[in-house]
Amino acid sequence: MNVTATRTKLPPSQHQFADIIHRLEAGGSMLPDTPENLMQIIGLYKAYAVPMDFYWRDLLYIGEQVFLNPFPFFKYFISDEYMDRHNHYAGDDADLRIWRGQADAHPELREFMDKGELKMKLPRLAHHLWHDRINMEFAEECMRSMLWHRGMYVPVNQFDPFLDSDEYKANADRAIKAYFKGNPAMLALHKAFPELFLEQCRQSSYYANLGLFWEVMAPVFFEMSDLYDEGKMTSVPQAMDFLVNGIFAIAGRPIYHHVYIRGECYEIIPKSKGFTWLYEAALPYVEAVFYRTSPFRGTKSYNAQAGQVPADQKDFHFGVLYADKFPVGTAGIPPTLLAQDMLHFLPQYLVDYYREHCRGEDDMLIQLIISFQRSMYCVTSAVIQALRGALLYPLDDPNPNHLKANRAFFESQIDRFLRPEARIKDIQTPDYR
Repeated sequence: MNVTATRTKLPPSQHQFADIIHRLEAGGSMLPDTPENLMQIIGLYKAYAVPMDFYWRDLLYIGEQVFLNPFPFFKYFISDEYMDRHNHYAGDDADLRIWRGQADAHPELREFMDKGELKMKLPRLAHHLWHDRINMEFAEECMRSMLWHRGMYVPVNQFDPFLDSDEYKANADRAIKAYFKGNPAMLALHKAFPELFLEQCRQSSYYANLGLFWEVMAPVFFEMSDLYDEGKMTSVPQAMDFLVNGIFAIAGRPIYHHVYIRGECYEIIPKSKGFTWLYEAALPYVEAVFYRTSPFRGTKSYNAQAGQVPADQKDFHFGVLYADKFPVGTAGIPPTLLAQDMLHFLPQYLVDYYREHCRGEDDMLIQLIISFQRSMYCVTSAVIQALRGALLYPLDDPNPNHLKANRAFFESQIDRFLRPEARIKDIQTPDYR
């Protein structure tokens, strides 16, 4: 449907970002449809997918195997079982094959983990101590954001209420006692302070939640990259539509948390609870990570009395859609770690593009994270369009009242970008570099 057809049925929007509203009504994205934008977002999806292939595997490893280890020094040293674990959305035995590639760990990931940036085969501990590795700290920061911003999309999201239920507490208690069996000191600590390990168990459940979420997104991004390389993905709206279709295709994927203790499986969150990928993982993830998160340590004061941090969590606005990317490179900022991970896996066409536009090689981290910001505006557009499709009306609905409802929805979503920190204005121009 084109913009003109929409405007013949409704008067022009009076919203500050009316052009973006009209673009959404025409089936487009918040990100303008240009070849340069398409190249950046697809290149970043590929660069993100490779470390994400490790993120989801290690998140599940921590949630299922490391669990309550009080000294998890080797939680980033996942077993071969998890590297070889088949993604449910890739490979010949996939539940739903999204990516035409292999089901086990990506070859580029395996090569990097084997030789690292140094291109030398060293013991994994040596690579780790040299910080020549995939930075799982970024993934854990995303998980902690979801845990801290609990209660999002309730009552549609039933995952969070379940974490406070008697059933969850009973399941967790069984797993905690089994994990510390034969350790009277830890069992006594659990008896004296039952909330201590219960809260750790909730965090472990969020490890599983995010791992199951990213298990889907990695093959989605790999397939988009392959389609672009084959000349079969040629526009930003086409990329967004692929994401929308993917959201609907795997919306019902189960979200659960199983823990394996001495070979026995403990179902802390059983699959039978019926928690799903869209409502219990995807929507909370987008809200917590894209919009909210928390102020980057070292760049913003936590002086709440001075009004430097919002009083309500719902007003937090430090996510990727708002973040100033220029402090990237500062120690302790989680997106720095993601940028460093993605730098290893950039397609050559993006490397060439950054060499042309960067202020030297040292600027590449900043440039790729700005491209990443563009790519996440496209993902957010897909989420907005998917929500509209699920809750409201088709874009070409002949009923003007239905189109008014769609517009009110789009305008309410874009209202979140009226804050001065939002980067929606910046991404409208190629000069945002």
